[in-house]
Amino acid sequence: MNIKKGILSFIFLFQFLILAFADGGTERITRKEYIDRWKVTALKNMFEHGIPASITLAQGILESGDGNSMLTKKANNHFGIKCHGWDGPGYYMDDDKKDECFRVYKKAEDSFEDHSQFLLKKRYASLFTLKPTDYKAWAKGLKKAGYATNPEYAKRLIKIIEDNKLYKYDEYSFSEYLELKGNSKYDQSDEEALVIDNAPKKRSNTSTNKDSGE
Repeated sequence: MNIKKGILSFIFLFQFLILAFADGGTERITRKEYIDRWKVTALKNMFEHGIPASITLAQGILESGDGNSMLTKKANNHFGIKCHGWDGPGYYMDDDKKDECFRVYKKAEDSFEDHSQFLLKKRYASLFTLKPTDYKAWAKGLKKAGYATNPEYAKRLIKIIEDNKLYKYDEYSFSEYLELKGNSKYDQSDEEALVIDNAPKKRSNTSTNKDSGE
């Protein structure tokens, strides 16, 4: 009987370890931790490119599952941006279609910069006629321009922004941004880069949440 209990305990522990490390072997982070980690970068891109920090953070939260998705962990891709027009490394996984290619970045910060450059395309030009503090219009504009296929995409972004009061970052002055940056415990320049130079393209059968940018 004791041997049987021991075997069952071992099986339970083994299954627990598999589940714990199924997402890439690292601990999951909370939404609050994700916001704290990336709010300075979102503000930096707001002042450099004119994209509301609330929108950047909400999209990152939604697309990356608070930074816990396989795509984010394996490819540093926080925004579900695919390989169209991309000559860098790719990570393959099922999405709207089977075995789609997603961009791979050396650093997560590069994903945030590429997201800004992605929205500066002509396709999203109408967004920049909107007030930078009108996050609702930006969210609806992203969906209308075809950023995601999920019909509830705009509503989901708006809910994330309002639930987490992300709109407050859209009101930041440049001096407030600099102060926040100076007090931040995170330094993206010191972030460990993925070793992807000359790396083969990876393939995965894990699907994203269908909200990916195209």
